[in-house]
Amino acid sequence: MLAVAFPGFGQVYNRKYWKIPFVYAGFGGLAYSVGFNSSKYNEMMKAYQDFTDKIPETDSYIGLVKGADPSEYDPVLHPDTYKMSSKSWVEDNLLKAVDYYKQYRDLSYIGVAAWYLLTVLDANVDASLANFDVSDQLDLQVAPLNPPVPGVAGAGINFSLVYNF
Repeated sequence: MLAVAFPGFGQVYNRKYWKIPFVYAGFGGLAYSVGFNSSKYNEMMKAYQDFTDKIPETDSYIGLVKGADPSEYDPVLHPDTYKMSSKSWVEDNLLKAVDYYKQYRDLSYIGVAAWYLLTVLDANVDASLANFDVSDQLDLQVAPLNPPVPGVAGAGINFSLVYNF
C-alpha cells in the first residue's frame, strides 16, 4: 500500500533499496518525454494555426520549414510568388507533425500510468513473496498414474502431481 501512496516507498518497505533509482529514473524519463512532446505539439499546432490564418503578423511557422523559401509557400506574406503545391506540402507536413507529437505525448502519459502500475506490482510481489519458503525440502514430482477403472482395463495415460512441503 505504500507504493500506491508514494512511488518507491513499497521498495523501501521491502528493503529493496537498489530498485529506488530505477523507479525514479523511469518516472523522470517519462516526465521528460511528456514535457518534450507536449511542447513540440504546442509549437507545431501554433505554427499550423499561424500558417492557415490570414494575419501577416503570425509567422511562427517560418523557422520550422527547413530548406524552403517563404516566398514559395506563403500566400499571406508573398501572394504573388507562392506556389499552391508548396503551400499544400507545407500545410500537410505541419499537420503530420501535429499528429506525430500528439500521438507520442499521449503514449508518454500511458507510459507514466503503466510504469506506476509496474512499480506498485513489483512492491506487492516482493512483499507477498518475502516469507516464501525456498528450502531444499520442497519437492515436486510428475509420475504416471494408473487408477483402476471398473469395467475398463488401461483407460489411457494419466499423470499426477505429488508435492511435499
